[in-house]
Amino acid sequence: MAAFHCAKSLTNFMILSLSITIACFTTPSAANFYRDVEVNWGDGRGKIVEGGRGLTLSLDQYSGSGLQSKNEYLYGRFDVQLKLIPGNSAGTVTTFFLASQGSAHDEINFEFLGNSSGEPYTVHTNVYAQGKGKREQQFRLWFDPTIAFHTYSIVWNPQRIIFLVDDIPIGVFNNHQAFGVQFPTSQPMRVFCSLWNADDWATQGGRVKTDWTKAPFVAYYRNFKIDACVSWSSGSSCGTKSGDTFSNQAWQTHGPDANGRNRLRWVQQKYMIYNYCTDKPRFPQGIPSECKRSRF
Repeated sequence: MAAFHCAKSLTNFMILSLSITIACFTTPSAANFYRDVEVNWGDGRGKIVEGGRGLTLSLDQYSGSGLQSKNEYLYGRFDVQLKLIPGNSAGTVTTFFLASQGSAHDEINFEFLGNSSGEPYTVHTNVYAQGKGKREQQFRLWFDPTIAFHTYSIVWNPQRIIFLVDDIPIGVFNNHQAFGVQFPTSQPMRVFCSLWNADDWATQGGRVKTDWTKAPFVAYYRNFKIDACVSWSSGSSCGTKSGDTFSNQAWQTHGPDANGRNRLRWVQQKYMIYNYCTDKPRFPQGIPSECKRSRF
């Protein structure tokens, strides 16, 4: 993950009932996996390469692999370049996500569901707040994500969460706490990446299983960039107070402009294959209340 330096002194404030010490950082340095992440499972299947600039995760019939950031964050922008498993990747799941700990955890996730040779990947997004998710959206991509690196981004600020692919918004989840909708606001989250086997559900609902003769499966990550507030310990936190802002960074109030809204409509009209907001059989008591409000 990227390292940062403080650009100004911290502003202290309380977030709900949780107090956290946050360092607001504004200038990212070059990403370095050696410095900024821990390969925390996989027994050597996760490897840092290119002098710390890149990382590979692999999966075989015995284990997958994964990493987590050394720091926790409360709001920010998180980018990674990713090249997915080529060929027959059925049953595999490659991830990039933020998550807190515990049963009442918050989570913001990208999951890339593999498929049979020649079939497209499915990009799966979800948002959890206080342990509750069920906000899935799924997309195809307008390019082959196995040929070259593409950038996948999460913007998380007090107003909204935005999922972006090559800086094109594909999904927006707004903060509607005022209307009783849970939203991640108080739990700091680490960044995680992983590659694992999920052939019980990942490809065509589990009908297509992982072909272990193709193992090991390898996903390539590089150029993590994080512009965020870093949580250090219990106490106060950086943020807003009497109109003050988190920092001078664009992520704090970022939302789709007119061009971004047009791109979002384009993606959702042409490439969205599942949207929880339109899955009426799943919600017999009525679709979630946020689905009745503007995406923008």
